[in-house]
Formats: sequence, C-alpha cells, structure tokens
Amino acid sequence: MEEFVVLVNAEDEVLGLMEKQQAHINGLLHRAFSVFLFNSKGEMLLQKRAPGKYHSPKQWTNAVCSHPRENETYLEAAKRRLKEELGIETELSEKFNFIYKADVGGGLWEHELDHVFVGNYEADFNLNQEEVEEVRFISMEDLDKEMKEAPENFTEWFKIILEEYKYHF
Repeated sequence: MEEFVVLVNAEDEVLGLMEKQQAHINGLLHRAFSVFLFNSKGEMLLQKRAPGKYHSPKQWTNAVCSHPRENETYLEAAKRRLKEELGIETELSEKFNFIYKADVGGGLWEHELDHVFVGNYEADFNLNQEEVEEVRFISMEDLDKEMKEAPENFTEWFKIILEEYKYHF
C-alpha cells in the first residue's frame, strides 16, 4: 500500500499530499510525530528499526516516530502507530512541536513539523517485526554516553528530537 504524508507550511496549514518516499527525496516539510515512553525508573524506551526499513535500518530511535494520515490528528496517529509497531496502548500527552530537517542518507531527508508526545509504559510488547527489531529501556545518562560513543547507532532525527526534548524539560 502506497503511503502519503501531509505537506504543510510552517504554520501547519495543509498544502497537499505526497507519496512518503518522494517527500523524503524532495525534503519537503510534512507532518510528523514522535513518542517518548518512560518506565517507572525514568528510563526511556528505545526501538531498533527493522533491517528491512528503507532508510535508517537497524538504528536505535525513540519509541515511535511516524506521520499522520490525511484527516487524522497527531494524537490519533501516535496511538495508531504505538499499536501497529509495538502492539501497545497507553495514554499520551503532547508536550511541544518544532520543525527540523535531517539528512538520513541515501539522498533522503526528514523535514518535519514534529509533534512530540510523552507517555509511560511498563508491560509486555507485541513487536511488529517488519517495523521493529527489538526494544529496550535505558537511563538518560547511559543514553547520552552511548550516543557520544557510537552516534552511528542512532537515527539522525532522534539525535535532534532528543536535544529538543531536553531543552523543553
């Protein structure tokens, strides 16, 4: 199934739709969301992207990142992707949004108006192996250390979004 992203301007006004990979080739601004999940110890959930992903395979990133569909709210999309990728449901609250552009390699760009959601989760996962290879919780201290020692193991957008998250908290 062909997937489309919602193209927007900086004020989040819809400009149209474009096939997802084409939008990433052209580097056009589109709607996106990112979900950060934490356990009761304050550790962040990371997912390792599946080997078959068309960009950034086998790299670690936050719990879920994706794009709302046409006529879908950011929150609806975030909850849909939690279920589709991790097989879970949990409450989410939107914390902030911002625009970023990241070169993800292979001539592809993430240029997104990203709405960032935060939630808590501490039960079992039912991973969609086409999307997610594995998940793990990590302390912020250990995450910072790993990202400094081996930045190539993490998605480019996660590095940007994590810094923005720290700025807001």
